[in-house]
Amino acid sequence: MPSRRNPRIMATAVSDEPPLRLDLKGLKCPLPALHTRRALARAQVGAVIVVECTDPMAAIDIPHLVRQDGHELVAQQRQGDTLSFQIRKHETPAAREGDGHPAGVTSI
Repeated sequence: MPSRRNPRIMATAVSDEPPLRLDLKGLKCPLPALHTRRALARAQVGAVIVVECTDPMAAIDIPHLVRQDGHELVAQQRQGDTLSFQIRKHETPAAREGDGHPAGVTSI
């Protein structure tokens, strides 16, 4: 019988890897949020992404997209003009359902 892996164990193993760093300094709204969303979509569950940007709107946009997409904002800080966000990817409802659409949304 093939062994089944526990998703929590896999997520823990992924989180031990160094975080992916996105240097989005100089990009203006909505590009930091769009690049962050794309990186999260490509990352494995449990992965940590560190996003650095200088757009003041990112202080609102990135935490909002993290909550909206069901991920975890581990840390947020400002150092001078640079905003830094540490995000952990969680499994999204669409990924659990396997249809690629958020829960409750039907494609036409």
